[in-house]
Amino acid sequence: MVRIEIHKKYLTKAAIVWAACLVLLLLAYIMVLRPQHLNEKRLDRTLAEKKRLYESAQRATQEATQAQLNEQIKQLRDRLHDFVIGFEDSANLTFDIGQIASDKKVTAFSVKGKENRTALAVPDCNAISENHMNVSFVSGFYQFATFVNALERHKPVLFVNEFTIVRSNQNDAAYEVTLDVAAFVKKPRERETADKASSPAADTKT
Repeated sequence: MVRIEIHKKYLTKAAIVWAACLVLLLLAYIMVLRPQHLNEKRLDRTLAEKKRLYESAQRATQEATQAQLNEQIKQLRDRLHDFVIGFEDSANLTFDIGQIASDKKVTAFSVKGKENRTALAVPDCNAISENHMNVSFVSGFYQFATFVNALERHKPVLFVNEFTIVRSNQNDAAYEVTLDVAAFVKKPRERETADKASSPAADTKT
């Protein structure tokens, strides 16, 4: 009986100790571990939100950059059209120059491709050629000046490389004018490809 009593007392003390340990562990969880666990979850949510905001901002930045690049490309293309005419539209240049001559009321007007210089290659450019035309007419000096100004304001710009102007034998108030007019013309696609294939750089690669 004594041994049983001792055994009961031992079990009671052990139970009390275990209960106290459980209480301490529960208190430790409530006071230390649980707040840390909750804080970890909060930090995870914050991190996920920051990551989402970062990815959203990155996408917006990329879209803004892409839109900006597209706008710059559009502006450059518009700028290019101020100086270069498409090959299919180049035949209209003589008509445009004739229209300018008509507006400025010059006389004895003529325009034709300049012999051996109708289409010259532009250095370091496989996509554009330089077309030259010989323009001649008779006009007053003011008409001559406004005619040249109209050419250089034309879209695409028509460049006056050279000109000669002499007083007319038939009218002291008039001048006989000859212009070397040049325009940049975009080459046809197949010709541009052929020029690239025959360029020195292409020969070096082969």
